[in-house]
Amino acid sequence: MVIDVGAKLNIIRNLLGRKLTIIRVPYDFSAKEILEYKPDGFFITNGPGDPKHPSLRTTIETTRELVEENLPLMGICYGNQIFSLAMGADTYKLKYGHRSQNQPCMDLETERCYITTQNHGFAVDMESLKQTDLKLWFINANDKTVEGVKHTKKNAFSVQFHPEHYPGPVDAEYLFDYFVHSIETKVE
Repeated sequence: MVIDVGAKLNIIRNLLGRKLTIIRVPYDFSAKEILEYKPDGFFITNGPGDPKHPSLRTTIETTRELVEENLPLMGICYGNQIFSLAMGADTYKLKYGHRSQNQPCMDLETERCYITTQNHGFAVDMESLKQTDLKLWFINANDKTVEGVKHTKKNAFSVQFHPEHYPGPVDAEYLFDYFVHSIETKVE
């Protein structure tokens, strides 16, 4: 299930290229409406915009409810911010947004640095993660902002950068495989 809050075509291509069946729904679908499709997982797309915009209240609540239903989740960019807000974290407007094809992001689990493509003006507040079940996964090597989080109890994760690339590096495309794996190994 893809919750479309503004989607790059390459996100859809990457999911289809991994043999996933996609049902694409608008940003204001409720959790109840989504669950009627009996999805194996859900994906929140990249945006753009202010993640605290009043029009996204339903999206944030839907995300919270679907994570509680134990559906695997992957989010990109705006999806990272929406997921984080749904889990109780906060976001803020960056003084200078990240807009380039060469933003270095450090995976805190592997200590590997990925060169990523980015285009966003908001970020997740790192301090606010302490009050949630989210753990910091990626940080921006330049300014130390949050670049990805994982839920500590549920099968859900998101990243701020764009692993679907085009243009840009392909290093982080493995995250789509990670998402597929989380669906295939989902425990009820």
